[in-house]
Amino acid sequence: MSRDLFSRSSSSITDRMITIVRSRYIGYILFLVLMLAKLMFLHSGLHAPNIDMNRLDKLIAIGSVMLLSFWVLWLPRRGQTIALIIINVLLTLLIYSDIVYYRYFQDFITVPVLFQAGQMDALGGSIFALLRPSDLYLFADWLIFLVYTICVVLFRRNTPTYNNKQPSYYARTSHFRPSSRLMRGLKQSVNGVVALLLGCILTFGPIHSYATTWAKGLFTGNWWSLAMYNVTGLIGFHGYDIYLYTKDHLGPQPELSQKEASSMKLWFNEHNAEQSALNDSFGKYSGSNIVVIQAEAFMNFVVGRSINGQEVTPNLNALIKENTYFSNYYHQTSQGRTSDADFASNGSMYPLVSGSVFVRYPDHQFDTLPAILKSRGYSTNAFHAYEGSFWNRQMMYKAMGYDHFYSKKDFKIDEPLGWSLGDKSFLRQSLNIMDSAESIQKPFYSFLTTLSSHHPYSLPAAKQGLDTGEFKGTIFGDYLQAVHYTDEALGELVSDMKQRELWDNTILAFYGDHDNSIQDTSYYEQFLGKSLSKLDMHQIMHQVPLLIHLPGNNTSVLDSNPAGQLDLTPSLLHLLGISQDPYYLMGNNLFSGKERLVTLRTGAFANAKRSYLPSDNGQFNNGTCYSLDSREAIDVAGCSTGFETSKQRLQISDDIMKYDGIKMLRKEESAP
Repeated sequence: MSRDLFSRSSSSITDRMITIVRSRYIGYILFLVLMLAKLMFLHSGLHAPNIDMNRLDKLIAIGSVMLLSFWVLWLPRRGQTIALIIINVLLTLLIYSDIVYYRYFQDFITVPVLFQAGQMDALGGSIFALLRPSDLYLFADWLIFLVYTICVVLFRRNTPTYNNKQPSYYARTSHFRPSSRLMRGLKQSVNGVVALLLGCILTFGPIHSYATTWAKGLFTGNWWSLAMYNVTGLIGFHGYDIYLYTKDHLGPQPELSQKEASSMKLWFNEHNAEQSALNDSFGKYSGSNIVVIQAEAFMNFVVGRSINGQEVTPNLNALIKENTYFSNYYHQTSQGRTSDADFASNGSMYPLVSGSVFVRYPDHQFDTLPAILKSRGYSTNAFHAYEGSFWNRQMMYKAMGYDHFYSKKDFKIDEPLGWSLGDKSFLRQSLNIMDSAESIQKPFYSFLTTLSSHHPYSLPAAKQGLDTGEFKGTIFGDYLQAVHYTDEALGELVSDMKQRELWDNTILAFYGDHDNSIQDTSYYEQFLGKSLSKLDMHQIMHQVPLLIHLPGNNTSVLDSNPAGQLDLTPSLLHLLGISQDPYYLMGNNLFSGKERLVTLRTGAFANAKRSYLPSDNGQFNNGTCYSLDSREAIDVAGCSTGFETSKQRLQISDDIMKYDGIKMLRKEESAP
């Protein structure tokens, strides 16, 4: 008898526990707490300077989750439980996707990036390398819920049932008269409306406070996703991103006003006049072939360095002794990474804040180096031993003016390595195509993108020619190995060009596309043997080498003034004697002898005397201005002019993308 009583009591207690868990109040509050914890977990992993998650930020996070979920309070209890589980799963997957994406790109996923999602399959190895055991904390509630569900099912299965037992607490409270049901529905509606209003207050109240004080102007001139996240939180960031995409693509297409067009035209006229230079180098190499090599993740800090008695880049080091080398050359990429470097170098425009120009605006009009040279009688070809659809190259390269794009299908994969074909075979086969009878009938422009030094830098042992010593087995050591291999491939290409007698009538430009995504300062301090400041790390992560070989010139020229990828096309046109006056190019002419300002997508900039590092909230006064002579922080006012100039340049570039500005300006030029 006592056993029966115990069993009945246990069943009643279980029912009461289920009722409590299913309670629309307790369950919903628990859901909000879990989502806040997950958003805090994401924030703790960003390690973003000058960005904290204060009390107001937490209120924004809670309010944002409420705006996503208030409607579940209108559902019956079972429906509410199911809906909260679904939202939990979807939000958790979004948060985790952002975590992994941020570790590689230092940015968050946006709608344009989702349209590039087909490329994620190819990034499998890189993504796997970015996972962390601690990430399991993000899914701990799933495991707890699963265990709880299994325990309840097993407990009920093992609990005896009785024909004469009283209805459970849940059963007794689940039957209502029609009037009670009406009251319950009214109460649910009120709860939902209250949650909606409270979500709006918690979300938009602090955001409005930020946007009218220290973040003033952010929503009209945002430069960087992290700055937006700092104000809106993660969910707010994605909501605003969806709003912008919908506004730009699904609504009426924006048009450039006459005033904006005139202002833009004036800027380009002044810029072209400033960059023009009819000095001895203008047209000195007219008619030369041009070979441009964009090397994957090839950074400047390895140049001239040795490890365990071996030079990391011996071939590039040797070339520097006889050619022109820009030692403070910045990559200017954003979310588009390799495609951004390609576009900046060949189109002399800034990348987008969100997504890639290659994917978002392949149908817009740009003045690109291959198109300009093609109009001057050059054969123009692009080479990349990967799928032609990756970064939408197949379509974009046609729009950029290339005669032919040699992709993976055009190469014999006789040296399978990493993502595709090893750089040594890739450069050799590309040169065979360049040196064919058809190509040499006229000067050629060849743009080559290497691949072997791509993250996660896992070369097979047979290809590892560098003793990385204390870095062996680390991703940093693997990176050094990969760069060393690409340097060997460069050396073989140069030797081959000399043997084919192409070296003395070809301008060769070699540069890195972007950083290696390895953010751990300790690796660089250990490798370089010194402690590094914030400015040091900024330059390390944003500088890539640029070497330019000029035919018949064996003199070593070291240019230490800041330069950037937007500068490549104007500079090559200058050497060929082609004026940039008719074209819309935003870069500097590196051979003009003029002072240069290099602006990054983040709003950071550098000139000969100053370097400005913006804060992640995008406000000028919160950034840091450095003197490049002392390498110490100075009064931020010393960078105000460069800041405003950089802001203007980024805005002009963004307007060109948004409005298809070059096409519109050309229409005005041709109008009677």
